[in-house]
Amino acid sequence: MSAENGGMNRWIIVMGAILIQLCLGAIYAWSAFTGALAKPVADGGYGFTASQTQWIFSVGLAVFAIMTVVGGRLAAKYTPRALALTGGIILGLGYILGGLLGKTFPAQLLCIGLIGGAGIGLAYVVPIAVCVKWFPDKKGLITGFAVAGFGFGATIWVKLAGGFKSILWLVPVSYDGLLKTVKLAELPGVQSVFIVYGIVFLVLVALGSLVMINPPSGYSPPGWKAPVAGSPVASGAVNFNESQMLGTPQFYMIFLTFAGSAMAGLMVIGCIQLFGIDALQASGAAADAATATATAGTAMAMYAILNGLGRIAWGAISDRIGRKLSIVLMCASQAVMMAALFYLGRSNLGLTLAACIIGFNFGGNFALFPAVTADFFGNANVGRNYGYVFLSYGVAGIAGPYIAGYFKDAAKVSGAGVNAWLTPFMIAAAACAAAAVIAALTKSPKAVSK
Repeated sequence: MSAENGGMNRWIIVMGAILIQLCLGAIYAWSAFTGALAKPVADGGYGFTASQTQWIFSVGLAVFAIMTVVGGRLAAKYTPRALALTGGIILGLGYILGGLLGKTFPAQLLCIGLIGGAGIGLAYVVPIAVCVKWFPDKKGLITGFAVAGFGFGATIWVKLAGGFKSILWLVPVSYDGLLKTVKLAELPGVQSVFIVYGIVFLVLVALGSLVMINPPSGYSPPGWKAPVAGSPVASGAVNFNESQMLGTPQFYMIFLTFAGSAMAGLMVIGCIQLFGIDALQASGAAADAATATATAGTAMAMYAILNGLGRIAWGAISDRIGRKLSIVLMCASQAVMMAALFYLGRSNLGLTLAACIIGFNFGGNFALFPAVTADFFGNANVGRNYGYVFLSYGVAGIAGPYIAGYFKDAAKVSGAGVNAWLTPFMIAAAACAAAAVIAALTKSPKAVSK
């Protein structure tokens, strides 16, 4: 039986959503490439500055966020399947072109940042919007599942690119990674990996898009009744259009909360490799750069795993205690961890532990904010409305990595060394604390008159 008449098993929709998000999460694997990009040309690298490596990441995030608005608006004209497929094609082509042309910073900025980011943004909202419509009874949990692939995908792409050792996976093998083992048409490792990834992304998103189908109008899960007004979890039954939502103070409070919370996680994604190398060598926890790089790579992989788990866990928690309290707790605990990161990062265990907790909290953003958007402004227009909320992620994507890259580059002139990382981490901690306060003060909007 087809999805149009409500007969499709709705968990198949979730599986398709996860498959799509696994590919879109490639942007979080960027740290796997920054070491090679920042290596001097004489040593076989690309000679990019730390700021340039972060700018590619930041531009990708910003374009990603902007294109979610475009994707949300296009959803009114095109089917979810067509929109997801288009995003996957653009993402795949961006990485393939990045492999063929990406020898310079401008080329990678264009191909990976602009084109790749645009593909991610077009496809990103589709699985979220479709899943929320099929699961009004489990919005928090199912949103977490729908975007969990984004976090888990980073683990896959990081480890495929950079390799892994048996102590991480408890398997008696090790793998050197595509960066060392693959060379296509005599292209360097980074560019060769971009081509491989681009082809894989295109194929897998196309497969996932096949089940991106909306439920029939008026669909409701058997036996489910919407929560009554005033319950900890709002029903999302009152639907705001985008102009109505933009006229509420709640939208701007959610926007600021998301920006403050996401900035910390994006900062760590972009710089954990560079910070880990500096901190572990400075403290003596790592004897050389190679050892520090391996430890930082493990921390990044654990960050990605917990990022995925955090999306599911925080979504499920919010279905029980409410979205508002969940956001407050998530932001407050993230503020504490960002303040402690500089000190924890000086040991192997501390760096990995901090990465796990920060990744877990960061992942929660992507379950909680789509769900609270649906709660506050309705289920019917969540695809379009969340695109505007998600613009805050673009702001965070520029601010977080740029602040970290700026202080890292400044340290080369001032001689501050590893101490340069303390300031950006404290800025991120303050942003998370402010986000927790704003979330605590935010109340559900009143219904609008037709």
